Amino acid sequence: MARLALIAPIVFVSLATGWAAAKAHTPQPDFELLVDAPVGQTHIKCVKGCTLLSVETMDPEAKPTPNFSILCGGSSLLRCPPERVGGWVAH
Repeated sequence: MARLALIAPIVFVSLATGWAAAKAHTPQPDFELLVDAPVGQTHIKCVKGCTLLSVETMDPEAKPTPNFSILCGGSSLLRCPPERVGGWVAH
């Protein structure tokens, strides 16, 4: 019984230390996106660390921006077609 009373705290401290070390080394994401997709218009916002631009149209005059909207609608439309959005990690 005394041996168990000695080993149990050592095991607990070892596990807690390992968990804390792993938690401290968890990488944070390079960027964050917020997608709001109600019926009609979808809004994509770069919350942290990026800029966005439509890949489908690729207007040579267009500049990347943190906000992007896609408009799709119609009474016979059940689902909008996919739209490609390019993104750049902001440095």
